[in-house]
Amino acid sequence: MDAWEAARQAAADAGVTIRELHDLEETHQACRLIERVWRTGSGDPLMTPELLRVLSHSGGYTSVAYEGERMAGVSLGLLATVGLHSHITAVEGASRGRSVGYALKLHQRAWAIDRGIPAVTWTFDPLVSRNAYFNLAKLGAVPTEYLPNFYGVMHDEVNAGTDTDRLLVRWDLSGDPAARPGPRRDVVVVGLDSGPGDRPVAGRTDGDVVMVRVPSDIEALRRRDPWGAREWRSAVRDVLGGLMAKGWSVTGFARDGWYVVERPAGPDGDILLRE
Repeated sequence: MDAWEAARQAAADAGVTIRELHDLEETHQACRLIERVWRTGSGDPLMTPELLRVLSHSGGYTSVAYEGERMAGVSLGLLATVGLHSHITAVEGASRGRSVGYALKLHQRAWAIDRGIPAVTWTFDPLVSRNAYFNLAKLGAVPTEYLPNFYGVMHDEVNAGTDTDRLLVRWDLSGDPAARPGPRRDVVVVGLDSGPGDRPVAGRTDGDVVMVRVPSDIEALRRRDPWGAREWRSAVRDVLGGLMAKGWSVTGFARDGWYVVERPAGPDGDILLRE
């Protein structure tokens, strides 16, 4: 199945139509949708109509998904050194859980392939389990860098009160959207797990594969236990970020909330000596 056929099938399965954004009124609607999803309020928007208008007119990726006459989602990307950097993909609450985001990403993939773009990058919060599963397991994107407090202080309701750590991922467009090899090594240890009171508990990192747990619902935890959510931020930064800084690779994410992190291999394929 070619890229556009896969994109059309995904949109049909999700019950949406997806098209590029060029109309001025649609531009304003898209910005209001982003405002509602992130709950920013009109005084501190993540995207302004003027900037979105420039992005669309200058050749960036701008698309919208519709359920009938209602705008259900939007996806925006900037041309970058790697090819395309996907800045925002947002789906309205009423349309979540029906693979609208997946349809938008496959549309983005087909658009990029048409233009000879080899890869797409984007960032996401490593504590948000559902996004980690979607990005790594469903799409097959590969984390390349852990970015502590990448955006600094943000004031929207989603990010307020927490450091904005992000994982930068790269989505290779040359193969199947979700083709990923599984872990190759035998010695598996738990580097971070959940303990009493849903608090993080550090473990071992002396295996060939280290499993790193994140909360099942970090947004609910932030509302219920802000201090516990901050502990998770620090712990994941130390363990996952620390391993990636040493050259370890994130090779997957399990649906039940575990990053799979593999020790780097030497040039001959042998596992490097443990520290």
